[in-house]
Amino acid sequence: MFRQAASRVLFRSSAAARARPFSTDLAAAASPDETFVEAWKKVIPNIEPPKTPLSFMTPRPATPSSIPSKLTVNFVLPYASELSTKENGMTVLPRRMLVFNPRILQYASNVDMVIIPASTGQMGVLPGHVATIAELKPGVMSVHEGDKVVKYFVTSGFAFVHSNSYADIIAVEAVPIDQIDPALVQKGLADFTQKLSSASTDLEKAEAQIGVDVHSALNSALTS
Repeated sequence: MFRQAASRVLFRSSAAARARPFSTDLAAAASPDETFVEAWKKVIPNIEPPKTPLSFMTPRPATPSSIPSKLTVNFVLPYASELSTKENGMTVLPRRMLVFNPRILQYASNVDMVIIPASTGQMGVLPGHVATIAELKPGVMSVHEGDKVVKYFVTSGFAFVHSNSYADIIAVEAVPIDQIDPALVQKGLADFTQKLSSASTDLEKAEAQIGVDVHSALNSALTS
């Protein structure tokens, strides 16, 4: 009886998998922006609808029939910043007054490969990579183009790898590796380690632990 039930389940799942269309086979649906604007105008016809992030994005090219030779990488810092150097031990990556501006583009190019510090480990992305969403952790992102390798330290963010060999990498903060001062990194790591050992509240412990994690990753990026 158990074998018969198992065979029925496997048959149904395999049949459903065969019947399910690929995303590229589905008809194009109306964009969320169009649906939102239509609903907005019904409720508030006298006021222009606000812009959404999709308003600033150009349509993606269709998935090519063959794997291209290059990967298109869009490296975006979505926040304008007013830098402050008064943070204790955080002068390397100072706190920012955040202003949403999705048009700030740090890097855009056709490259051979990009390696990102995903939360699951270092992830290399080549042309033709399967569509993936990955959370970024503090670490080094390296962009490979021929013999040239450009490295950035990123604190956090997300990477969106598309099936058409496009990769959108959105980092909250990023800085070229060659602009990091090793002495300030060591000082920041020592300061936050001291704060962590003397923290008395959960908030103080969390803030200190974040500082330790970021500066430890910075130190590893400089020594590796």
